[in-house]
Amino acid sequence: MTSYDPRTTRPLVKTLIADKFEEIGVQGLHKAGCEVIYQPGLKDNDLRDAVAQTGCGILIVRSGKVTEPIMAAGASLNLIVRAGAGFNTIDVAAAARRSIFVSNCPGKNAVAVAELTFALILALDRRIVENVTDLRAGKWSKKDYSKARGLKGRTIGILGMGQIGQEVAIRAKAFGMPVVAWSRSLTKEQAAEWGITACASVNEVASRCDILTVHLAAAPETKSLVNAAALNSLRPGSYVINTARADVVDYAALGKAITERGLRAGLDVFPNEPAGSDGAFVDTIISACGIVYGTHHIGASTDQAQNAIAEETVRIVETYMRTGRVENCVNLCVRSPARCLLVVRHRNRPGVLAHVLGVIRAAGINVEEMENVIFEGAEGACAQIKLDTKPAQDVVDGIARGNEHVVGVTVFSV
Repeated sequence: MTSYDPRTTRPLVKTLIADKFEEIGVQGLHKAGCEVIYQPGLKDNDLRDAVAQTGCGILIVRSGKVTEPIMAAGASLNLIVRAGAGFNTIDVAAAARRSIFVSNCPGKNAVAVAELTFALILALDRRIVENVTDLRAGKWSKKDYSKARGLKGRTIGILGMGQIGQEVAIRAKAFGMPVVAWSRSLTKEQAAEWGITACASVNEVASRCDILTVHLAAAPETKSLVNAAALNSLRPGSYVINTARADVVDYAALGKAITERGLRAGLDVFPNEPAGSDGAFVDTIISACGIVYGTHHIGASTDQAQNAIAEETVRIVETYMRTGRVENCVNLCVRSPARCLLVVRHRNRPGVLAHVLGVIRAAGINVEEMENVIFEGAEGACAQIKLDTKPAQDVVDGIARGNEHVVGVTVFSV
């Protein structure tokens, strides 16, 4: 049975929310015209079954993994939204094969992660954890804890200058800290505009900083990017902060550097995190012989960040329902394989596009992308069709002459 919006008589789009989601987001989806099915905590076979049983067109997830079998269960599934910055829990390649859009909410947790980054830096510098532990044990150890180095004038090295890295840089400068950074897209001109120094490599950043903080996405090219060589480039006693993804740092090498070179580490992410929000946790890095502080992968877990992510999720869904465009889509082809652009100016009448596409199909040419725009008054229109092969002149002539409402045809190479 199809549900309808009583205000418009339009069918409601079934939207399955499979993880915990803020109420402001749930209400926003209702207002956008969604039939919201809220079942937080779904994963694996339960998520697959829910996708199949609900017939949802939109799936919203946070921490749950979305595999190809889960996608295959949903014949109506058109869009998956990751209510967060990363999307490594979604099989993006499988979604692309199945023509399912995948979107995320980048930058909405940037301030929250930057705040936790500095919480860890300050805690390491002042040894806050040991201070509290001793006080609770009835031990006064002022002499031991009066040896903090302080942050002013110490250089912070930032790996990754996306929105989180930029927020960290802003806070670092407020503390009076020089900033050196590396990012694949960071230019010297952009660095100068931000008042920081661009480095040519991860190792160069490590060799020039006192505190190294990681803000890179998990990807094949970033796996173990912070390796033994980078860690050994740090000065003895330096701090390493990772509030990004565990895969980016070689934790075995980090544990060794903590033990042998006196590095201190503040970590929010770990290679062997429990699948759920609760559970047993064991990781050798925490018991390394040195100062290691950890938090429970809570970088984005502030009310401000979660509300911002929920609002961004609603915006993505609303835009998709209204225009068909998917904001922040992560699995579209970066460059179309099209070799030419066919521009067909025509009167806005039934059958024109069917005629154009019929001629193209008969010629054995594939359409890679297509857009049809309507001019003011809705009398005239223009179809812009990207093709994988340049059409021969007789094909162009067939389009131009085969329908009385075609006004003109032009072919451009792309």
